[in-house]
Amino acid sequence: MMRHPEHLADAERQQFVALLAHCPELKALHEHVRGFAEILQTRSGQHLKDWIIAVRTADLPRLHAFATGLEKDWDAVLQGLSTRWNSGPVEGRVNHIKMVKRQMFGRAKLPLLRKRVLLTAAANW
Repeated sequence: MMRHPEHLADAERQQFVALLAHCPELKALHEHVRGFAEILQTRSGQHLKDWIIAVRTADLPRLHAFATGLEKDWDAVLQGLSTRWNSGPVEGRVNHIKMVKRQMFGRAKLPLLRKRVLLTAAANW
């Protein structure tokens, strides 16, 4: 369900279509997931409110919880879905620094950690 339909093999696609035909709740969930994926891919955050309204009318409690989570930080979510700017590279760096820190746990102090982080950052650029 999370993969783009074009990336499914023929056998997988047939199996998935058969599965959706037997379970109306799963079919409804799939339609909402594909709708959200379309909003993500096209960066059309202006359609998010309509998507949330459609989700609220469906009897899918877990999706309701997801929609509620989106609404809690509405401004940030809307900006994230509407602009090309994101914090992905920064989050990647933070994740890398944490990994290096975990590898060195208890073995060295800040000067060595700093040197390793700077050297790996220079090697990746």
